Amino acid sequence: MPRTDDSTIVPAARPRRTPLLAVPIAAALCLASAPAAAEAQEAVAYDSYVALGDSFTSGPLIPPYAPGSDPRCLRSSGNYARLAADALGVAEFTDVSCAGAVIRDLREPQHTDLTDVPPQFDALTPDTDLVTVGISGNDLGFTDILMECARRSLTNPIGSPCADHYGDELDQRIEDLRDDVSGVYAEIAERSPGATVVSVGYLQILPERRGCWPEAPIAWGDVAYLDGVQTALNRMIAEESQAAGAVFVDVLERGHDVCQSSSRRWVEGLVPENTAAPVHPNEAGMVAVSERLVARLGA
Repeated sequence: MPRTDDSTIVPAARPRRTPLLAVPIAAALCLASAPAAAEAQEAVAYDSYVALGDSFTSGPLIPPYAPGSDPRCLRSSGNYARLAADALGVAEFTDVSCAGAVIRDLREPQHTDLTDVPPQFDALTPDTDLVTVGISGNDLGFTDILMECARRSLTNPIGSPCADHYGDELDQRIEDLRDDVSGVYAEIAERSPGATVVSVGYLQILPERRGCWPEAPIAWGDVAYLDGVQTALNRMIAEESQAAGAVFVDVLERGHDVCQSSSRRWVEGLVPENTAAPVHPNEAGMVAVSERLVARLGA
């Protein structure tokens, strides 16, 4: 059912079938495994998939642009939700993820300067049977935090001026978000009671220590501090979503942060070397997330 408003709804393309490798297994075993394979295929069949989230879901500046979507949402047809929809072969796919989204924008209009981007929850229906959610990074204020830490790094690039500035404040912010995050999954359950709900974490932004100042202008001592903040955020999201009955997909795999080479990184630095927005997932990152999402669903 094609639609050309903010929530792009298009029939998802069926993935191309890959020929199976011939293996020397007895015919009896092949016949015995056929019912199980059929059951597995049936278990991961979804008819209506809705993707909710912020810019780590929408995929700013990753080509191609999602046709019919609001340009303020910076939504890509190469984001993990679209890739997963194709891999799963869903009949109807609705992507309402939007750059800059906070939890409030799931329930209220976003980008109201010209015309409103409708609340993301409006895309959910009783027939929706798969929902993915990637939200709360903007509620924590991670972009502002990185900018503040970058500014402070200029005064002490080998120290920890950002950790000295924030102290335990960011840990408290994460704890204060628990009720809001829990409420997201409670409302999804009300609107789409039969849906499989998947919570998607955030890709690693900074390495575990030292970093790569000045390419990524975070002081050496603050790299571990901010990596710990992001790890704590992902852990809180996992705990609250799983407590609500959702499936959590952990995508924080080490070795693909902004300090890696352009061929290894999944998140770009302040000056992107791959086509993506600064400090946002690139195409390789989106592919990695989609693969983990599809695998977690058992496909």
